[in-house]
Amino acid sequence: MRSFYPHIEPYQTGMLPVGDGHLVYYERSGKQGGKPVVFLHGGPGGGTSREHRRLFNPEIYDILLFDQRGCGRSTPHAELEANTTWHLVADIERLRVLCDVEKWQVFGGSWGSTLALAYTQSHPERVSELILRGVYTLTKAELDWYYQFGVSQMFPDKWERFLAPIPENERDGLIAAYRKRLTGADKAKQLEAAVAWSIWEGETITLLPSEQLSVGHGDEHFALAFARIENHYFFHGAWLEENQLLNNAHKLHGIPGVIIHGRYDMPCPAHSAYCLHKAWPEAEFHLVEGAGHAFNEPGILDRLIRATDQFGQ
Repeated sequence: MRSFYPHIEPYQTGMLPVGDGHLVYYERSGKQGGKPVVFLHGGPGGGTSREHRRLFNPEIYDILLFDQRGCGRSTPHAELEANTTWHLVADIERLRVLCDVEKWQVFGGSWGSTLALAYTQSHPERVSELILRGVYTLTKAELDWYYQFGVSQMFPDKWERFLAPIPENERDGLIAAYRKRLTGADKAKQLEAAVAWSIWEGETITLLPSEQLSVGHGDEHFALAFARIENHYFFHGAWLEENQLLNNAHKLHGIPGVIIHGRYDMPCPAHSAYCLHKAWPEAEFHLVEGAGHAFNEPGILDRLIRATDQFGQ
């Protein structure tokens, strides 16, 4: 089983002005001038971590990580204005130009896979390879599965805590009910909703419980950006037409790719990854047994490292 490369520190960091008052944090690490790769984090609103650098051989890859608008070290924190899928696609292009590369590998997990598909379908000529983990095509069925009925049946105790901030008469539309509180003027209710939303995800993304994820997702500063931005995107269907990413899978033709998905991924049902595999059959497809959603679960991590090594040769 393959695992992480050793810890490395960035050789460059910066804040990129992208318009509308947003400053996007970015960092570059690994081999300066090496094989370029951009890492797209999940959420939306999750931000990057130092562990994400370790998915790539630092002696081969020039690794770009960035925190998407409003989260991580980007500012303003938890901002929803001028924060859409298409703003982020434009930001990725700005970063590519900043790095002065013609093409780069695109690596996206969870919401990052959604963004990676949107970017690659918009700019296929700029993508050398595409690695997707925990595929999410952001259809109504996927949103309902996680935020209305489906995963609720797997985690009834955790679901009860997720429901707690919402009155019973609003529970037939939980994304909208949470939006009302996450964008409302009552800061106490906003924070209560943010923490409940964030912990629901943090406690259901791994096959086995993870205290580290529970604590991290319960942090109020993290939860505010994570919940507000994620809910904002999901309420608007990420500004995508229904099934847009699957319908446009033909635009991926000719791009080498790997799809990696945990069999027991709760937030992102395996059906979506399988549908993408059928629509883009030339990509390698790995449905990992005994794994959930998180990128650092052993079977998923093994496949991710093998994929980056394969394309790094």
